[in-house]
Formats: sequence, C-alpha cells, structure tokens
Amino acid sequence: MKGWYVCGNPSDRAGDTTSWYATFWAFVSGYLGKRFGKRYCLNPEASLLLHTGNTTVARQVTCVTIESGTSKVELPLGTSLLVYAAPKNVPPSREEVRGLQVWPLSEALCMTGPQFFVNNPREAEIALAMVRNASELLTTLLAGDTMVTAAARLAGAFEFVKRHDDADRIIKAFAQLKVTLKPVNPFLMPQPSLEPSRERSPYVLRLRSMWAGWRQDIIAAFPPALGLQGTVDDYLTQVEERYVSDAYNSLSIEGYRVTDDLIERVARGEWDPDGDPGHNKTRDALAARGYFQAFRAVKNSIAKVLGGEPASAVVGREHHDWYGELFGPSVAAGIVERGQLAGYRRGPIFIRNSMHTPVPREAILDSLEALWDLLRDEPQACVRAVLGHHMFVFIHPYFDGNGRIGRFLMNTLLASGGYPWTVVRVSRRDAYMKALEAASVAGDIVPLAQFIAQEMVEWSPERQTSASQA
Repeated sequence: MKGWYVCGNPSDRAGDTTSWYATFWAFVSGYLGKRFGKRYCLNPEASLLLHTGNTTVARQVTCVTIESGTSKVELPLGTSLLVYAAPKNVPPSREEVRGLQVWPLSEALCMTGPQFFVNNPREAEIALAMVRNASELLTTLLAGDTMVTAAARLAGAFEFVKRHDDADRIIKAFAQLKVTLKPVNPFLMPQPSLEPSRERSPYVLRLRSMWAGWRQDIIAAFPPALGLQGTVDDYLTQVEERYVSDAYNSLSIEGYRVTDDLIERVARGEWDPDGDPGHNKTRDALAARGYFQAFRAVKNSIAKVLGGEPASAVVGREHHDWYGELFGPSVAAGIVERGQLAGYRRGPIFIRNSMHTPVPREAILDSLEALWDLLRDEPQACVRAVLGHHMFVFIHPYFDGNGRIGRFLMNTLLASGGYPWTVVRVSRRDAYMKALEAASVAGDIVPLAQFIAQEMVEWSPERQTSASQA
C-alpha cells in the first residue's frame, strides 16, 4: 500500500487533528482487513482496551498475524501500527469489536502480563468486573503448565476487588491438579474503585470507577460548600446578573459570534426573527435566542433545587427541557431538523481535536442513567458539579449543544451547595479544553477541578462586590 486518503472538513485549520482521530479505529480496521482479512488479532492488551470501552485513540496498536513479516506502519500525529507474525499467538476463536479481530475477554485477561494492571488499572478492574464467573477463565488457565503465574495473578486480582469466591475457585481448581497457588495482587492502587455488582456494561463500569477514583481530588481542590447564603430570591438575582456575561462567553466558546448588544436585545425581546428577514436565517442570532430561553429554564430548575428538590432528580428530568429551549429557535427557522429535539443522538460523534471518542449510541441511555444515580448518591456538591459536567460531556449524548448543556448542568449542581453561578470565560478556552482532555484521555481530573474552582472565585459575590467598588 502506497498511501491512503482520510476525508476532512475544508474549514479545518492546518494541524487540526479531528479528521484523523475521528477515523483512527475505522482506518486500522480497514487497513488490517484489507491486508490480512481475518487472519490477525490485536494483542491481549489492546483487546482488553477495546473490550472495556476505552475511548481514547491509542498511540500504538499491536497486531499479531498468522502470516507475513514484521512491520511498523507509521501513521499521522505520532500514532503507529506494529504488525508481526506469530501464528501460535493468534487465538483460534476471535471476537470482533469495532470492526477489529480481538481476543475474547476472558482469554485476554489470562494472556496479558502484570504490567497491564499497573499501567491500566481502570481497564483491568473493568475487565474483571465484566467476567461473570471465574469458570470463564479456568478453561484457558488450566490448558497448559505455563499458566500458573497468570492464575496466581488473577486469583490475587479477584481477592483485591473483593470477589473472594472467584479467587477461591481458581485456587481450588489448581489444588485439584496438586498445584498450590499463592495469590499475587497485581494492582498498585490502595483499594478498588468498583464494588462487586452484576453490572456488565464497560461504559457504566468506567463511569463508576472514574467517580470513585476522582472524588477526593475534587474535594481537595474546592473550597467547602457553605450552603445557601441569604434567600432564594437573592441567589436567583445573582444568577440573572450573570446572564449577559455567561451567554457571551458560553456561546463564544462554541464558536458563535455574538455581541453584548445582541444578547441584551434578545433578553429584552427586541429581536423578532419573523419580523426581520435579515435575521431569519442568522445562526448566531438564533443561538443567542436559544441560549436566552434555555437560561431561563435553567434558572427555574435552580429555583426547584434551592427549594429542596434533589439536584440529581431535577437535572435528570429537566436537561431535555433546556435542550429543547436551546435549539427551539433554530428548529423553527428550519436550520436544525425537528427530529433533533426528539432525544439523544442516533449515531457516532467526534470532539474536535480530542483523542477521546464519546460513548457509542447504544451506550448513551445506560451511561446517563448511571450518571443520574451517581449524582443522587454523592453528598458533596463540588463533586456533583465537576463530575456532572465532565461526565455529561464525556458521554456527549447530543449531536450538538453538549458543552452548553454541560455548563448549565455544572451551574445547577453548584447551586445545590450554595456555590455561585460560574462563567467559563472564552479567554481561558484553551485551558478549559486542555483540562477536559486531561480527564478524558489522561485520567487526571485535577486540572478540571482546579480550573472550575478558579473560575468560580472570579464570580464569587465578594469578588464582584470589590470589583464594582473599584
């Protein structure tokens, strides 16, 4: 193969990574399928990453083939594909995930080395949770004399995640062969992030693991919640005072060109798309009108939260209403299809210049239900706000508007702890996007927690009072 084409958007700037990251796995699948048919398999580690719903573009993918020689295919943006022939390392029965030939989950767990548990503890823990019973592993573990070390490692891993019956099952199976297993815990983390459950969705398990692993970092980065200071009306007045700045910054972050004058005219009801043909098809003006309507709906939701309703129930129930208000004007003008207001996206979507790919369409409902449950069970408002925002954007349930709805979600959840409405400034857009990427790709929530805490201080009542006096 001399080369290939990847379709891109003519409006993409030089160095834009979206086209490649969006097509990475499709390209790898097409390349390997064209070259080897189904006579290949990703190595056990890469297989586990796909089984466990890891949505990050890999720097290097390792593929084992039944035939052909060793080669390293250099791909764009520092990614690569390592291919080598090792017929004995290609399992006779393979599964297909995302169009790629991979090891079955249970066999991949048996064949992967101890370093995977160190480098990818979240994926290792999710993979164990997806195994319903240790018997799924024993067929592979008992197949040869070379699997004793792997059996000890998996027995230790099951003990670590509090599945003692499964650990005992492996130990007793080897004892029947006169082999004494001493379990070895391959994890370096102090405790598991997942409780034993019947959940098998890798996407739901990932959200639960992220929540448990990150909440203490967020609490450490945030000032304590003081609760509502003053009356509900006082708080809602402060929210209303943020409207112009919030609309300008939130819409600008998403690439809309709006002015304070346009935003204020929309708020005063002086913009009439029906009476002004010049604005009838104006994308930015329609977005501003939608934002105004959605902001009012969010303000009503906050009033319910401050009135005593559980924040998780309010956002889970009413985020659809916010979305409808956000895009209602564009639908009325014929710019957005009416069907888009019906519910969540019905296909794949990609985030510009991100190595993270949102969850597939079929996982959206399960993932959102898990998010509402996590919000309901979380006692700390700062954790609800940061992770509610991040995980909503991580799931990316809509074709458009996920960032705006995610920031509305964040502010409604901040209100549940008495924190002020917080504007994410467009002047700090790069830092904001890098913080989201660090959480989604590198597994580090601290930059996002610190970023939101810093922006929140900018919009605290005390800071605003001193700024107005100055």
